[in-house]
Amino acid sequence: MKLAPLRRKDIPRCVEIERQLFAGDDPWSARAFQSELDAGGYYIGVYTDEDELVGYAGLATVGRPGDFESSVHTIGVDEDYQGQGIGTALLRALLARADELHAPVFLEVRTDNERALELYARHGFTRIGVRKRYYQPSGADAYTMKRPARSEQEVG
Repeated sequence: MKLAPLRRKDIPRCVEIERQLFAGDDPWSARAFQSELDAGGYYIGVYTDEDELVGYAGLATVGRPGDFESSVHTIGVDEDYQGQGIGTALLRALLARADELHAPVFLEVRTDNERALELYARHGFTRIGVRKRYYQPSGADAYTMKRPARSEQEVG
């Protein structure tokens, strides 16, 4: 497995994984992925030795030097490849990018997604709020979580 920048040609595979993972809600469309790549966010994929995309993640950053803020927009891993550390590798890559900018990181996650909640807690995220009926059409709630910016001493 290798991590590499997400490619436009991977968008159909991203949509396929989205539909697999988020069927009860509103999975991202090809247009949504295209828009995120066009916006210049940090998007990466995990590829098998056969160059098959099996996971992806994206981080958006706003602000200016000394005052950046990042947000995890998505992390998805094909169900057949879950439990192999791919989600952890993707999250670590996003956090490393945020750490380069000394940016705090925010995200939303379903309140019933125990696996993701555990992953985020292991990486320094804490719950800071609840967004009622955040996911549609299911109406599932989401926690807003934050990991503070890391100083050079903490990163190095």
